[in-house]
Amino acid sequence: MSRLAGAVHTEAYRFLRKELVELRRSAGLSQANLAEKLGKPASYVAKYELGERRLDVVELCIILKAVTSEPEVFFGKLLDASPSKL
Repeated sequence: MSRLAGAVHTEAYRFLRKELVELRRSAGLSQANLAEKLGKPASYVAKYELGERRLDVVELCIILKAVTSEPEVFFGKLLDASPSKL
């Protein structure tokens, strides 16, 4: 496993994935519903929720819009959960 691939298995990235799942469910969306809003196949959502695919910051922002999340709150939680070193 490459060093980059391992990054999806850090505690901070697990937190990010967990928060995204909770936001999707709170919005009343299935993975398929969210994928449709994003213009992607359902496997896209499943893969990032399972940690099989990383998200870049632009993708993350688009997902937050789709689930009507407040980005400031989300990023505040993520910053609090993030370690001080890579």
